[in-house]
Amino acid sequence: MKDQHAKAVTASLVGLAMAISGCTVAQGAASPAAPGRAVTQAATQAATQAAPQPSATPAAGRPAVQAPAPPTPGAAIPKDPARLARALTGTTAHLRRAIDDWRRTGDPATGQAPEPVVLLALYQQRVYRYLARNPKVASRTYAALPKALAGAARANVTAIRDLLSLVHPVSKPAKFRVEQPEPADALIGHFRRAERRFGVEWEVLAAVMFVETKFGRVRSPSHTGAKGPMQFMPRTWDAYGMGGDVHDTRDAILAAANYLHASGAPRNYRRALYAYNHSWAYVNAVLLHARQIKQDIRNYYAYYNWQVFVVTTRGERRLTGP
Repeated sequence: MKDQHAKAVTASLVGLAMAISGCTVAQGAASPAAPGRAVTQAATQAATQAAPQPSATPAAGRPAVQAPAPPTPGAAIPKDPARLARALTGTTAHLRRAIDDWRRTGDPATGQAPEPVVLLALYQQRVYRYLARNPKVASRTYAALPKALAGAARANVTAIRDLLSLVHPVSKPAKFRVEQPEPADALIGHFRRAERRFGVEWEVLAAVMFVETKFGRVRSPSHTGAKGPMQFMPRTWDAYGMGGDVHDTRDAILAAANYLHASGAPRNYRRALYAYNHSWAYVNAVLLHARQIKQDIRNYYAYYNWQVFVVTTRGERRLTGP
């Protein structure tokens, strides 16, 4: 988060994690990137084919249809738009069912997501990042997607592309401290509490935290001195932190709602978000992500499992996840 008097968005801002839907800017990281894994043909097919919905009451003599194994962390992304559309369609369908199962039989309030959710969300994120960097392929892929998914894909790709436009890869090594975020439903509790107090929609607060630090995964301060899971500059925190701890998730979310409210939300989210970070690309990306969460809460749980990448002069590296 910028200070009230900040005049520009700096491309190497660590807190813009962060502003890249999971992209920081650096050559290296203290936390090692997850190594690539061999991609088997079966795993690739699992990522590119939609599976039928398992039946709760399978026909006599027939076993229940099992969902395919989720893609490996390094599963190949098809380059052909038609195959890429099938991959995204199947992955999204599988991810939504896995999220439904997690919410029904797991406990998003106390633990991390099960492996299928994590792997499917990572593959979805990687597909969207690929599309964001390849506009011509993206346009042809949208045309091959079901109408409802095409709209979501455009929103996600546009948001990522907007945020990538703020980043310039650098070669100077930097260290990043990353950790597991608080449980997904625990964060929703913080967002809703802040919404009740300041009137700022919880989905907007969630989108800000997602863009800034991937829901608190990134704990390093920015090179400008912004700190905490919502990336506050010291002067702004002094004015709006209400005596809390900038590194405490609950305190930081409340302070963000306080600052956004003072800057115009909920009457004018665009003005409030521009005060938070002086970039219209940032504003557009946050609102696109917030709209996706409003349309389907499963998008929040998918975003929660998107991982942190760094953009370097040698390519992208992933710092978190499997």
